[in-house]
Amino acid sequence: MALKGKYEQSHVAVKVIQWIGCILVCSMIAAGSMFFFEQPLSVTALKWVQFFQSTAMFLLPPLCVAYLWSEQPLKWLSAYPLTLPKGKGIRLGIGAVLLMLVALPAINLLSYWNQQMSLPAFLEPLEQWMKTSEESAKVLTEQFMQATTFGGLIINILLMALLPALGEELTFRGVLQRLLTPRLIASSPYRQTPHIAIWCSAILFSAIHLQFYGFVPRMLMGALFGYMLVWTGSLWIPILMHFTNNAMAVLLYFVSLRAGWDMEMMDAIGTNDTLWLGVVSMVITIVGIYAFRRSTTMSNASSRISSGS
Repeated sequence: MALKGKYEQSHVAVKVIQWIGCILVCSMIAAGSMFFFEQPLSVTALKWVQFFQSTAMFLLPPLCVAYLWSEQPLKWLSAYPLTLPKGKGIRLGIGAVLLMLVALPAINLLSYWNQQMSLPAFLEPLEQWMKTSEESAKVLTEQFMQATTFGGLIINILLMALLPALGEELTFRGVLQRLLTPRLIASSPYRQTPHIAIWCSAILFSAIHLQFYGFVPRMLMGALFGYMLVWTGSLWIPILMHFTNNAMAVLLYFVSLRAGWDMEMMDAIGTNDTLWLGVVSMVITIVGIYAFRRSTTMSNASSRISSGS
């Protein structure tokens, strides 16, 4: 029995159940990978477990359900090549990378403000749990990042930059955002701007990391990735931006270890003594987002005029 596109006309609720079921099945299979490693797990073993879990939760399920829901799975996920005039796709990609790089001090500034968050006294148990979760995530990340060889750098970029960029964008923008806006037509994204879908996906994208003192900047990045998908019609732009952000963090940590720099000083760029840089970065980023949207809107309108003539 052919399964490709079999459930294309199914209700959104049915698709959500299928998606969750696929995640659970893949995750249970991935959980079995822990039994192949000696306890307690070494850093290398933890990286393998992270690879299996990320693949099972974020990478495989979107590809599987898209296969069930469409005769053209990659097109349904908006993961097909950019349908833009020759050379425009490259310029668009370069612009997206530059926008992400310019935004880094602004992201640091937003993270700094987010870390000043303090909950009311009656929510102290919740605040303590949030701090514990944040610290646990930080310790694990630092263990993964302890690489001073170029081989270790490549592995970290693949594991902590490329895999999350592919998997999380397929999950939150490719599947979730699309399910929340079932009438969204990737080939003409300006007909309907799915603000609710973008922001709901961004909130869940940030929350699932369980790093609440970085919740706001991660949510805003998720929203930016969502709008980039709508404006360009291609998931590859948010994937590229997501990869750029993560890869820069990995690369800066690697350089800091090799050069003996203080990583906390790197994270503080755009705050405290360099607050001006964070503010300038924020202004340039906002202007860049506006320019990016205007550029893609004009390109899309020109394409429609050309095709109609």
